[in-house]
Amino acid sequence: MKLALRWVSTVAFVASISAVISTQAFADVKIGVTLSATGPAASLGIPEKNTIALLPKEIAGQKMEYIVLDDATDSTQAVKNARKLTNEDHVDALIGSTVVPNSLAMIDVASETSTPMIVEPMDAKRA
Repeated sequence: MKLALRWVSTVAFVASISAVISTQAFADVKIGVTLSATGPAASLGIPEKNTIALLPKEIAGQKMEYIVLDDATDSTQAVKNARKLTNEDHVDALIGSTVVPNSLAMIDVASETSTPMIVEPMDAKRA
């Protein structure tokens, strides 16, 4: 149930990012995703990876591009992925990892680069 709610919020997040960006003249909206498709959390990460393929390719006339990287259920790799997505791929938003420790490790990168990120758990400090 919690995983389903997370993905519903992900789709809503992607739609809201697209709505904000649709007023600007960007060609594509890039969403960076890092998840655990391998490693101990792969049983959760593989379905998440499959869900990304179902997300809309266009929202409000804006082409959506999803860049998916595997963090192998490793916090260090999740941070490397977040840095690659923000610095090299120049994504407009990040979707946090499959497991909480990896997502929490990515917050610093999102904060440094001022990149919006979906992450759980959320509190006032991370908002």
